[in-house]
Amino acid sequence: MTTQEKITELAKIAAEINTFKGLDIAKNATHAVPGEGNPDSPLFFIGEAPGATEDLQGRPFVGLSGKLLEKTIKETLGLNRSDVFITNIVKFRPPDNRDPFPNEIEACKDWLDRQIAVIEPKIIVTLGRFSMAKFIPDITISRVHGVSRFIELSTENCQLKTIVFPMYHPAAALRAGNIMQEFISDFNKLNSLLHPTILSPSVKIEIQQSLF
Repeated sequence: MTTQEKITELAKIAAEINTFKGLDIAKNATHAVPGEGNPDSPLFFIGEAPGATEDLQGRPFVGLSGKLLEKTIKETLGLNRSDVFITNIVKFRPPDNRDPFPNEIEACKDWLDRQIAVIEPKIIVTLGRFSMAKFIPDITISRVHGVSRFIELSTENCQLKTIVFPMYHPAAALRAGNIMQEFISDFNKLNSLLHPTILSPSVKIEIQQSLF
């Protein structure tokens, strides 16, 4: 797709999300939160669900967690928020910021899959355990955060091989100092993945094997 075709298709998906009323959280939302960012971005960030500030503005990660995410993207990757694409696994705020229910994740699945298919990112960064579970189920985030792996995504309109890079949610980093250290460390690993250094062949092989 051309950039303009991607913009058009993402706008179509957003329009569907904005008019959807098939879930209680959609009926009760102030605004749906489809996602936003660069349609040509190599990085695709997926959080869990909108919070109160996101619900009010209709934009993802604009509260305290979003400020940390934006700051860390800038300081470790040298990128602005507008350079990446950011969305959530659920597009509407659950009441009292509770965890999203399985039926809510399932209802939003097609929109997320289509967004990924349009953008075709090189790296999908999952923020928190719910978005991680879409790609890497039945494991705890403490065991796999900061470890990248290749996956193959198959949707109706797309066959995509990409890298999934699981990370703690920035809200968890704000709650605990040790998680904050892991969060920043994982972003530095992400930077190395996004901008690999020219190394000797033996070291290259080691890094490539670590992706699986």
